[in-house]
Amino acid sequence: MISKLKLENILFLDIETVPQTISFDTLDDTTKTLYAEKTKYLRKDEFTPEEYYERAGIWAEFGKIICISVGYFKMNGDDRSFRTTSFHGEERTLLIAFKNLLETHFNRTNHILCAHNGKEFDFPYIARRMIIHGVELPYKLNLFGKKPWEIPHLDTLDLWKFGDYKHYTSLKLLTHFLGIPSPKDDIAGSEVRDVYYEDNDIDRIIIYCEKDTLAVAQILLRLRNEELLEQHEVISV
Repeated sequence: MISKLKLENILFLDIETVPQTISFDTLDDTTKTLYAEKTKYLRKDEFTPEEYYERAGIWAEFGKIICISVGYFKMNGDDRSFRTTSFHGEERTLLIAFKNLLETHFNRTNHILCAHNGKEFDFPYIARRMIIHGVELPYKLNLFGKKPWEIPHLDTLDLWKFGDYKHYTSLKLLTHFLGIPSPKDDIAGSEVRDVYYEDNDIDRIIIYCEKDTLAVAQILLRLRNEELLEQHEVISV
């Protein structure tokens, strides 16, 4: 089935998220209480809410998106290229820019969004943050009333499960065993918060996010039994 998909119709993406603010102490009292309640079963007795706050970026209610990277194929006969670009800056602004992309260049019925663990993380996270900011959901993210086969989302984690729904494979693990260059050769997801708030280095995060996006495309190529992209085929725009 995936071999029949036209690569040009797929928008690959990855997001990077961080806690809403630099520290737990900067939250208002209500948010502090809600965060403590949200995380109490995960923290158990090992961490206080303050100590656990560095992980707040994984929840759309307590985190924010700092970068959305996208990638897409351009085909010219037997020649191909993979182009990446990123949206970053103030969150509402980057969400609107991403929405505009979905409503212009990737607005056709046969256009598909693809991410690793996208159905559980990237797609709902983006949708929730849009709603929080009062941004109307684009068609590709508005799932209300859609039947499962009408949802234009592809998930490389889902594809790798082959029906084994209890199975989870990280992007780092999957790229390693599929012989794909690791996107985690500089920083890991757990370090993004420090790079953003402590180092103030958004450029480093953008590079990391674009590498993840490329890795998702490479995984799909391997699942289709096609040749991996070579470096000269990847273009950042």
